[in-house]
Amino acid sequence: MTEMQKSMAVFTGSVNPELADRIASNLGVELGNVKLEKFANGEIYARYHQSVRGADVFLIQSVCAGNGYDVNDALMELLIMADAAKRASARSVCAVVAHYGYARQDRKAAPREPITARLVADLLSAAGVTNVITIDLHQDAIQGFFSIPVNHMTAMPIFVDYFKNMSFDTEQLVVVSPDVGRAKAAKKFSTMLGCDLAIMHKDRPKHNQAEITALIGDVTDKICILNDDMIDTAGSLVAAATTLKAKGASKVYACATHGLFSGPAYDRIENSCIEEVVVTDAVPVPLDRQTGKIKVLSVAPLCGQTINNVYTNGSVSRLFE
Repeated sequence: MTEMQKSMAVFTGSVNPELADRIASNLGVELGNVKLEKFANGEIYARYHQSVRGADVFLIQSVCAGNGYDVNDALMELLIMADAAKRASARSVCAVVAHYGYARQDRKAAPREPITARLVADLLSAAGVTNVITIDLHQDAIQGFFSIPVNHMTAMPIFVDYFKNMSFDTEQLVVVSPDVGRAKAAKKFSTMLGCDLAIMHKDRPKHNQAEITALIGDVTDKICILNDDMIDTAGSLVAAATTLKAKGASKVYACATHGLFSGPAYDRIENSCIEEVVVTDAVPVPLDRQTGKIKVLSVAPLCGQTINNVYTNGSVSRLFE
């Protein structure tokens, strides 16, 4: 009896089809044919127009707003696509979640709060997802919320290459963590760049509002690179940059994997002292916004290599060695 031949099927949700096209191009495959639409009352419908029986299905979807969808639509569509693939006898269903939505609520910071990062993990598993590929979770510990394999990628090497190509003098360069929780990642970033590290302390009086209360490290006459996992309304980012300039920094750059850019974010960045904000296409950024201070790098090669290694049972960690 011969072993069943493996087959890969890659599909995209509605939120970030441009990223999915780039990933498929890197894999050397064509995106699968799936019908996605909404009923008149807003309910989401999905149907695969090709057989996925026995296939390793990869669903590319960022759980964020984009392409006319809001974050809740994005999550629900991913769950429905996973359920449809499971019921169509797919061998495995891998969710390629370039941005893992609802990750900020990863613990009970106050009584009677939810832990939405765990809730989303449970929903993905219940829908039939057997494997997850994601990039720069808000906290590494979120991987522990899953009872299925999680391949946690990082865009940090992409940012390191970008800033190395700018040929800054490492003696003048300092990586700045915008808060204590990001300090470990910022330390790794500064080590890869071969430069100094500074750490800020941030308080949040309420959601989407930040106050910088302390700075540890010397930034006088230095070129600062603020490193974070996401930028939402850019309030924290601009406050941090203003503080750094007030402390004597010569220039301030910023990089984050997920550029959500909600509400007044674009205007805040444009009117700030920041030289450039570098993000990835894990979250879709409109073309008309990819001008001026905002630069977008692609995570498609990273995602493509990861999908290929997962599919062929290769090592994923080797991509970062």
